[in-house]
Amino acid sequence: MNLQELSQWYDFTGKTAVVTGGTGVLGGEIACALVGCGANVAVLDRNPNLPEHLKTPMDAGPGKYMVAYSDVLDRDTIVAAAQTIQQAYGRIDILINAAGGNHPQATTRPDNPFFDLPKEALNFVFDLNIMGAVLPSQVFGRLMAAQGEGVILNLSSMSAFVPLTRIPGYSAAKAGVSNFTQWLAVHMAQEYSPRIRVNAIAPGFFLTSQNRFLLTDEQTGDLTPRGQAIIAHTPLGRFGSPEDLLGAVLWLLSPASAFVTGTIVPIDGGFHAFSGV
Repeated sequence: MNLQELSQWYDFTGKTAVVTGGTGVLGGEIACALVGCGANVAVLDRNPNLPEHLKTPMDAGPGKYMVAYSDVLDRDTIVAAAQTIQQAYGRIDILINAAGGNHPQATTRPDNPFFDLPKEALNFVFDLNIMGAVLPSQVFGRLMAAQGEGVILNLSSMSAFVPLTRIPGYSAAKAGVSNFTQWLAVHMAQEYSPRIRVNAIAPGFFLTSQNRFLLTDEQTGDLTPRGQAIIAHTPLGRFGSPEDLLGAVLWLLSPASAFVTGTIVPIDGGFHAFSGV
């Protein structure tokens, strides 16, 4: 091993990466980073309009990008997107399943107790997070199996390790994503090729559009009691920023992690390591 080879591990020139949920906060940051590392990136989303804050850095390259309509719960749209991407870029090397999220009615509150959580809201959370990873993995995983190599990266959550209060559906769904990640890693390596790897990252508390006003006060910007509790139990003393994901993501997508599969990597500022005492 020499320094030149090491430095080339994070050059994704000529690679094609598909990012579901790629217009979201975390998926968008990953998509921008990959374009910056030279990859051809296909952003899959139900919203085909790339937000300006993502468009500007992606336009700067050096990689290329495209936005393709896809609903991660509609297999036909995923297949159609895969065909469009193949026509544009040829093969597909990387799949990042970043689509996911919670539902307000699947969150417990005094006016929405656990016993009354609507089945429809829970179904939405389970489908979006679990099936939203399974269906793209079927479509793009088939292509990777045919070419004998590829990388799949799922987005789990620290709530998959220890479930958080108030979000039973989301915590259970992300635990399912972690379990599916491990299952698929073994399946793809044993049944198709040991050069197909499947891993996940587990973000801790990152401020996103979904949780911002659960953790901070909308009027003052101050931490809510829940936000205060989180910071008090995070040794690094802050919420995560989207760019905090990039080191682990690029490592897991690159040849630097060639002997890593079936792993869920926590990115949480030490939250999971602190007992609170």
